[in-house]
Amino acid sequence: MALATTLATCLSSKNSHFDIIRHPYALGSMATAQAAHVPGDRLVKTVLLEDESGYVAAVMPSTRWLDLDQLCECTGRRLTMASEDEVREVFKDCELGAIPPVGMAYGMQTWLDDSLLGQPEVYFQAGDHEELIHMRMANFLELMEGARQAHFTRRMM
Repeated sequence: MALATTLATCLSSKNSHFDIIRHPYALGSMATAQAAHVPGDRLVKTVLLEDESGYVAAVMPSTRWLDLDQLCECTGRRLTMASEDEVREVFKDCELGAIPPVGMAYGMQTWLDDSLLGQPEVYFQAGDHEELIHMRMANFLELMEGARQAHFTRRMM
């Protein structure tokens, strides 16, 4: 599978500077970081949440856990995890578990955990389990324009 169409359009519309990193097929963010030989704290993962008002994308380092109560407090919403079927429906151009962080491009509110901001560069899913997008943090923040920033994760034990 190639770069997700929605992601490609978003990258193009923002004139984003990035590299594509190919890696052996891997499922799960930590396995992906190992397969691609990238630091886990620089690999971004996206979690899809929902409530009666719609979907929310939570974007965070793969080495951190979502603190759902904290995110609910930040958003003022009662969010729950979206089902796999809903993830498939929303991210139709992506393989399950390989969703990019550009929730705004998919029409949803997007929250970026501030623990990512200290990184010089990031990597994130391109829509499949064999490619990552690599970009400098400044370029990532331009791409994520419109995303809200807050602290809503905690370190994995």
